[in-house]
Amino acid sequence: DVQLQASGGGLVQAGGSLRLSCAASGFNFDDYAIGWFRQAPGKERERVSCISSHESITTGYKDSVKGRFTISRDNGKNMVYLQMSSLKPEDTAVYYCNAHLRQRDYWGQGTLVTVSS
Repeated sequence: DVQLQASGGGLVQAGGSLRLSCAASGFNFDDYAIGWFRQAPGKERERVSCISSHESITTGYKDSVKGRFTISRDNGKNMVYLQMSSLKPEDTAVYYCNAHLRQRDYWGQGTLVTVSS
């Protein structure tokens, strides 16, 4: 079975940091680009960051998180991480990881990040 298990969310004060993790299993992880998405209450899901497959030399970030968030992956462990620093209240959302390859998309359950002001 395909699984994407996100973890690491929690409550943090503005200016703080969190590290999200996404554990993948059940598919050829190396072949898939991985993205982190988030959905705040009453808003649409948006892509926060992504990292390309295999040697993953390509990363992308939503403008509002550039310089604050860093995505990385460990293909040996089938893991993807999102290091979040200088968190702001507007970063509050449920964060999801996504695996994408051509027409295939796999989603995990989300992890809630709450940033207090």
